[in-house]
Amino acid sequence: MTPPDHESDLACGILDIGDGNLISFETYGIPVGKPALVLHGGPGSGCTPWHRTLFDPAKYLVVLFDQRNCGRSTPHASEPDIDLSTNTTQNLVADIELLRIYLGIERWLVWGGSWGSTLALAYAEAHPDRVTEMILWGVTTGRRSEADRLFRGGVAPLFPERWARLRAGVPDVQDDVDIADAYARLLFDPDPPVRARAAHDWCLWESATPHWPPMTGLASRYRDPDFALAFARLVTHYVRNDFFLEDGVLLRNAGVLADTPGILINGRFDLQAPLGNAWALHEAWPRSGS
Repeated sequence: MTPPDHESDLACGILDIGDGNLISFETYGIPVGKPALVLHGGPGSGCTPWHRTLFDPAKYLVVLFDQRNCGRSTPHASEPDIDLSTNTTQNLVADIELLRIYLGIERWLVWGGSWGSTLALAYAEAHPDRVTEMILWGVTTGRRSEADRLFRGGVAPLFPERWARLRAGVPDVQDDVDIADAYARLLFDPDPPVRARAAHDWCLWESATPHWPPMTGLASRYRDPDFALAFARLVTHYVRNDFFLEDGVLLRNAGVLADTPGILINGRFDLQAPLGNAWALHEAWPRSGS
């Protein structure tokens, strides 16, 4: 794969990252431009045309990739016999490094939103010498409390009807049931209609919580059943495993970013990624305000 020759070109490639996984990536911009890496959210959202509008192609060489098992990467998380055991935060960080080396990029700006901001932090703290600066929005830091708020009832009082529907999708639901864990099992049920219903119900919840007033139906991206199943499987996989991170570790280790400038962008009333997340990160990483 050769980077694009001029600013409007979009070049695509496939990288074998091991474990039977192939990741799909794209580059656009100019070869002499400032390298920038885009990390999508989810986990499992994949790259979208919107991601291609974030940087000026006359000034940047932009790299986008679909993280393991989503988007155009294979195997896809919607496959009936998919094994997600190698899909971990640590392996995604390693994938980013493999891609950087493959493309011959020495250092790059890292951009990430929502889950992408957590992954950006994990990567930057593992490889601070490879990151020139970061732009993070809808900030999340992989803490258990963040997952509890969104997926274990923390925001349920704001969305009581949608939360009741999500809980109703779990047979014999108990007060102490872990919704993410229960749905993770349903999403791998041997019966395809059970899997499809679980994906639909999970994605109804995901559709409601980014909006106020809440969206009443499915967001358009979830109307593709393969996307919905893959997305729900990957999100619940990460939530039930606490994002494969020791609780609070990304905030505790933020000191390694002392010389890395960054910008944090967060809505004051963001219900999925509360402003407090960004504030906690800024306190641990003062250069995130510069």
